[in-house]
Amino acid sequence: MNWLGVVSRDHVRLGVALGIARIGHGRRSGLDRMAPGDRLIYYSSRTSLTDGAPLRAFTAFGEVADEELWQADEDGFRPWCRRVTYDPAAVEVPLDELRDRLELTAGPNWGVQLRRGLVPLSDADTGVIRSAMLPS
Repeated sequence: MNWLGVVSRDHVRLGVALGIARIGHGRRSGLDRMAPGDRLIYYSSRTSLTDGAPLRAFTAFGEVADEELWQADEDGFRPWCRRVTYDPAAVEVPLDELRDRLELTAGPNWGVQLRRGLVPLSDADTGVIRSAMLPS
């Protein structure tokens, strides 16, 4: 299965550095839907959550590593986490470079679904995004 996680770039970078995924402001429900071997692509509409500049780019590509979910404790913030192996060769790719080739963006009001924070992504779209993020 392929997933598109919608997370600000600063949170994506933290997750990549730690080798983890957090979705939906630390809620468990999105991570529960994933299985080992699932691919996760992050899309970041902004550089940071509260006051970040608009970005609108795919920012990381990885694979869910195992079944384990755990809850971290960060000074009262208790986000759910899951291990992900990120591809270190992945580069950021602006959405506008791929928009006309993606099923995700083909329909009207396509951005509304991104508000859920985690959406299934077709194999075709995963291939397009992966090829752009991991140029040979």
